[in-house]
Order: sequence, then C-alpha cells, then structure tokens
Amino acid sequence: QSYSHRLQHDMYFLTSTSRLNEQVVDKIILQLNRVYPQILTNEEAEKFRNPRASLHTRLSDLLKHLQKKGDRHCQEFYRALQINAEQLFNDLPSRKILKTPDPTEIDTDKEQYMLNDRGPVFFLACFSVAAGLALFWYCRNSDTKVVGRARRILGFSPIIIGRHVRNICMLYLEDLSRD
Repeated sequence: QSYSHRLQHDMYFLTSTSRLNEQVVDKIILQLNRVYPQILTNEEAEKFRNPRASLHTRLSDLLKHLQKKGDRHCQEFYRALQINAEQLFNDLPSRKILKTPDPTEIDTDKEQYMLNDRGPVFFLACFSVAAGLALFWYCRNSDTKVVGRARRILGFSPIIIGRHVRNICMLYLEDLSRD
C-alpha cells in the first residue's frame, strides 16, 4: 500500500479532535521545511503554520497538499510523525492493518505460549512418572544381574534422588533379589 493511500486512510484519524496538538503539528511542519526543504518550501510552511486558521483546517490542508505532491512527501510526513508523536504513529489505522497477521501464518509467540502453558511443576511431575516407570520396567525383570546393576546405579545416586527415596528403592530391590 502506498504512503499516499495510507495517508488518505489515516486522514480522518489524524484530523479528529485532540489527536494532534498545535505544538506537534508545528514541529512536523518545521521538520518537513527545515530537515527536508524539498518537501515544504518556506511559503508553504508559513501557510500551514498560520495561527489565524484553525488547527483542523491547517492539518487537513497539509495532508491534502502532501497527497498531491506524491508518495515520497507522504512518506516523509509519516517519518516526521513518528519522530514527533510516536504513540500516535503507532495507533494509526493503517499501521494496525499492517500489523494484522496473515490468518494462514503461524504466530510463534502464541504457539510458544500454548506449548509452555502448563509450567515447570507439570514438567517435573511428568518426568518423575516417566523415570519411575522406567525404573520399574528396568527392575521388573527377575534376573539377578539386572538387580545388581540397578543396585549399583541407585547406590551412587544420592544427588539425583533423595536419600529416603533411594533407601526405599534399595529395600525394594533387596526384596526382589530374595524372591
């Protein structure tokens, strides 16, 4: 979408009451005149800064003038608006249209939230169940070699699992080896 069309789309939003105050409009006009003299000449800047005309009229005339001048002039207006009134620039209707995501596109932030919405406690609970089932499956075999290996692994794991849990597992393995 060209800047001219965007400006036409945003014109009502910008000219509505209390969106832009006189100081901000004057700063934008001065920036377009001084920093970008090819955008507004001195005579045009004086015309749009005339305090006798209402702010609404001056702003409407400025926007229409920039639209007649072309896309580059409108682009420079948006740049000046962003510098002098960033919050208003971010709230422009044309910016909201540009920010609207494609419905077929995957929103990775939302997907990341959806994958992680359970939290760390849920992860630890699932991991504990999986580790318990793996240990049970490993120790279920009545082969004495397997029990001996499990006993060695559990004997060297006071850091991994708590001391009480390790003692219970060791007693369970001893009972299995007696049977």
